[in-house]
Amino acid sequence: MLARRFPGGSLKFLAAKSPRNLRRHTTRFLAMDEIDGYEITQEGDPIKLAEMRTLTFRDRKILAGSTPVFDFGPITRLYDQSDKRVFECLCPSCAEYSEITWASIQWKEDDPDSAHWVCPRNGCVVEERFKPHMVAQGRWRATAPEVKGHAGFAVNCLVSPHHNARWGKLAAEFLLAKRAPETLQVFQNTILGQPWKTEGEDFDEHELFARREAFNLDNLPPETLWITAGVDCQDDRLEIVLMGHTETDWLILDHRVFWGPIDGETIWQELDSLLKEAWQHPNGGTIRIDACAVDSSDGGHLETVMGFCRPRFGRRVVPIKGVAGFSRPIFQRSGTKGQHLWIVGVDAAKSALFARVGRNQGIRFGDALLPIFFEQLASERRVVRYVRGKPEARFERIKGKRAETLDASVYALAVRQLIGQSVDRRAEELASQAAPKRPPVVIKSKWLGG
Repeated sequence: MLARRFPGGSLKFLAAKSPRNLRRHTTRFLAMDEIDGYEITQEGDPIKLAEMRTLTFRDRKILAGSTPVFDFGPITRLYDQSDKRVFECLCPSCAEYSEITWASIQWKEDDPDSAHWVCPRNGCVVEERFKPHMVAQGRWRATAPEVKGHAGFAVNCLVSPHHNARWGKLAAEFLLAKRAPETLQVFQNTILGQPWKTEGEDFDEHELFARREAFNLDNLPPETLWITAGVDCQDDRLEIVLMGHTETDWLILDHRVFWGPIDGETIWQELDSLLKEAWQHPNGGTIRIDACAVDSSDGGHLETVMGFCRPRFGRRVVPIKGVAGFSRPIFQRSGTKGQHLWIVGVDAAKSALFARVGRNQGIRFGDALLPIFFEQLASERRVVRYVRGKPEARFERIKGKRAETLDASVYALAVRQLIGQSVDRRAEELASQAAPKRPPVVIKSKWLGG
């Protein structure tokens, strides 16, 4: 039900992706939800399009709400333009009002259940059981009272009365989330109600080269659970990045280049041999490439890539296409009926990769990698540009640099999502003397021997 009439008015629900619908309606009261997820269309910013439909009403009211995502997002900009109200709770010990922030939640080491609030006014230690009373006595305070006619409210989960928002449970979630920047961002966005700060990021290839550690395909870290491959296709070669996956980290194991015309058989035979290769795992078993993503974004290579991948679907060898857009999932199957193609949200994947590289957390580099790998990995930077007056993040190529290893690394991390095996089962498998069993190949073909 997208419309409802009632005495004295009506209620309509519209999609932000439909500019035509936004143009068709005028309204006195406009409510927009999750505006940080709105995408600019060919007709402009849907937020501005919706606001324009209220201009005929002198007493109009506009409500915008959202989980903040990035610090340049629309909800953060609107809040910064407002009187910036925060919710303050009454301390049961000193009777002073303060906002409950994450910095004021503390717990004993290795004991998140001991989480408590430390009043920033007088250092009072307040236990969780006082939270309902504190919230009931709470108040909103404008931190920019000089702003008139534009109210803004920011609140986090720390004042929520729900069972799953207990401070101890949130502390436990934080300890898990902080292992990787992309999960920490989700915690900061959804639990703390704070935007993820972005900066113009680029990397020094020499500093990255110096981070190499003593591991490779023949000397795997024992915590390695799976290996994936990302393949970037060029007219005269294939560039492959092999990535190991632990429970939380990414391990860049190797970078291979197979030279030859892409419409010939030689380079595809070399790739097929690599996909069948096995390596000794330090825990006793052997390990192979568990999933492989082959880029088909260049339309001229599509049929060749499809022809190689189709008989190997059972081995998780899939064709992919990279698509821009920060709101896109990192990895999903194409919605086109009958098309065996997977879509990689390259901006989201690069954001995850850049966050780990930039913080030197959750990603490690093996000693088989040559300087050219790092030169290409550092070939782009994330910047914020203004598009039709609205700030928008994007990745831009640094002049004179190639990006094959960056692209292949993105594909290798994305295709990990095809592997649904549990950590415990995989660890048990790798501890055995026998090689991990492959799913049966159900599609038969004579293409390069399948």
